[in-house]
Amino acid sequence: MTNLLEKAFENASKLPPQQQDAIAKWLLAELEDDRRWDASFTKSPDLLASLAAEALAEKNSGEALPLIPDEL
Repeated sequence: MTNLLEKAFENASKLPPQQQDAIAKWLLAELEDDRRWDASFTKSPDLLASLAAEALAEKNSGEALPLIPDEL
């Protein structure tokens, strides 16, 4: 375990049990989400490469529009 993670756990251990459980649930959900993304990417490298090529082609041809978050 890294020093930073140890420090985070040490600080979290000082919180009330309800807050500790909330942090634990959040962390476990994040780890599971990362695992699912990794599995998805591993299963579909050809699809991802195809989508990336398509996006680059659209960008290079001028078809892609800039993303402006404030205008969404």
